[in-house]
Parts: sequence; C-alpha cells; structure tokens
Amino acid sequence: MYCSFKEVELGKKVFDECVFKNVVCWTSLISGLFGNGCVEDARKVFGGMCERNDVSYSAMVSGFVRNGCYNEAIELFREMGMDGRVKANRAVLMSVLSACGAVGAFDVGRRIHSELVGDSFGFDVELGTALIDFYAKCGCIELAEDVFSRMDCKDVATWSAMILGLATNGKNEMAIELFEEMEQKGPVPNDITFVAVLVACNHKTLVKEAWRLLGRMSKVYGIRPSIEHYGCMVDLLTRSGQLKGAEILIRLMPMEPDGAIWGSFLQGCLTHGEIDLAESAGKHLLELEPQHSGRYVLLANMYANMGSWEGVINLRNMMKKRKVDTAPGWSFIEVDGIVHKFLVSDQCHPQVKDLHEILQVLNKFMN
Repeated sequence: MYCSFKEVELGKKVFDECVFKNVVCWTSLISGLFGNGCVEDARKVFGGMCERNDVSYSAMVSGFVRNGCYNEAIELFREMGMDGRVKANRAVLMSVLSACGAVGAFDVGRRIHSELVGDSFGFDVELGTALIDFYAKCGCIELAEDVFSRMDCKDVATWSAMILGLATNGKNEMAIELFEEMEQKGPVPNDITFVAVLVACNHKTLVKEAWRLLGRMSKVYGIRPSIEHYGCMVDLLTRSGQLKGAEILIRLMPMEPDGAIWGSFLQGCLTHGEIDLAESAGKHLLELEPQHSGRYVLLANMYANMGSWEGVINLRNMMKKRKVDTAPGWSFIEVDGIVHKFLVSDQCHPQVKDLHEILQVLNKFMN
C-alpha cells in the first residue's frame, strides 16, 4: 500500500517488521518496488523468497516488462520452464509475449503459441490479441492475420491490434479496409482503434481520409481527440509537406504538445528544408526534454549541415552545462531462442572474439 503512494522506504520497513511473511507479502512488495522503478531491489527480494508461486513469477515478469527489461523477463520465463515446479499462468504468458515482441524474440513467442494450441488455457481473446501484437511487431503479419482469422471471439483490443499491425507492416489499405469492416460488423471502435487507423493513413499520407476519420471519431462515436491522435495528424501533415498546417494544429491543440509531437515536427522541417521552423521546434524540444541527448544530436547535425559551427558549439556547451549524457545504442538478435543484446563498442560478450573474426571475413567479402 505504501509503495503505491511512492513511500518505498516505508513499505520496506513495514515488510521487515512483519513476523510471518507469506508469498502474498513478498509478492506485494515486489509489485510495489517495480511500480516505483526499483528493479534491482525487486530482483533481490525475489531472490530471497523461500517459496514462489505463479503469482510471484507473474509479478516479476510483468514488472520487468513494465520497466523495459525485456530480456530479463524472457530469461526468467525460461528459468521458470526449466524449474518445472511452477507453471506459467496467463498473466506471465501475456507479459512474455509483450517482451518477445519488443526485442523480436520470435522463437520464444512462437514456442508459447505452439504450447497454447493444446493447453488448458484455451485460445481466449486476451492471449489471441497478445499473439497478434507479438507477430505484428516481429514483422510476421501473415501469422498475425492467421491468428486473427482463427479467433471465434474478438473484442475491440483484438481488432485494434490487427489494424495497427497491418499499418505498421506496410499494409495500410488493408488496415483501413479492416477498420471499415469493424464498423459494419465488429465492436464499437475506441480511441486506440482510431490511433491505429490514423497510423495507416499516416503511412499512405492520406490527409483527407485522416481528417474525415478524426471528425467521424468525434461526431459519431463521441471520442474526444487525445494527444496521440493529434500526434498522428501532426506527423501525417509533416510527412506530406504541409508544415504550416502542422504548425497551426500544434498551436490550436487543447493540450500542451509533448516531445514526440515537437520531435515529429522537427524531423519534418529538416526533411523539407524549413530551417527556421526547425529551429523553433528545436527550442521547444530542449525546453521539454532537456536531458534527451538525441534532440541535441539532431539539432547539431542540422547546424553542421548548414555550416553553422557556432550553433554546433553552443549545443555542445549546453549539453555539458546540463550534464547530458549521450545514450549508447543497443541492438538485439535472437539465435536459437536466446536473445543477445549488444551495446555500441561492446567488448563484454563472451563470444566477442569469434564475432570480430566473422565480421572481418564479411568485410573482406563485401570489399
């Protein structure tokens, strides 16, 4: 309870004072720690548990996923299977599928699907939706479509996941057609559904269709546009070169635009060579996200391309003054069901020597 109010230390103290600590107590503390971003503390508590059940594993796996520790979630799921004493429940499977989609761990997610086909859980709506989302994020849209077509019951989340999956995999017209089918014989679309179909319009730069859908969302379904809907429209307008229209929309939004919207607008301005607008967007971005290193890099590149080295130096000095660290990039690759994570200039992988030798061979082959 205390952890839910951000009183982590008080929550730990109450836990320590408990004379009899059962699985529920331990699991509650783990959930509270994850809820406050205390990943390492949650890991230590879990390691100290004498008894674990499916709920405690679920708290750990879902906690890892919520905090972006996708590899850790998959590894714990693998350990859970090797242990054999505790069987994964639905919550664990859904969290692991989400993690697999985030890092492209296709083999692990595919194995879960295979086990679900003949499992006692059955193929329910939530698990089916999680599978659609997983396959779409892995780029296997045909498999996502197959799951969708085989589901007897589909809720609004299922339809929305399929529409978004089609849109993000380049099947924008099919996404819009599926939305129209949903309006005719599916559940009533919600705000997430409209985000998905606006993404489809975005990728095809269907500006008129997007405005029509946005109006329909408000008038027919009574859904007030959120910042996500405005973000889709700004991105669409900038992609299509309508930068002034995008700027006006940003100014007229009923809420403050976030970093994602200004970032999208900035990128569009740079793409279309509108430097003055880009500088204005950049200033807003640095005010909103003063610790986001990527924003500084983008603006520095803009100034460098213009030959404005004074602008580059000013940005670098600003980064030093604000103590902004440049975040290194990560790459993920799945080999034989194991997800490997690589950092830029990483030398820590146990097979780094072998990897470098293979890269040298490939380099010679390409040259």
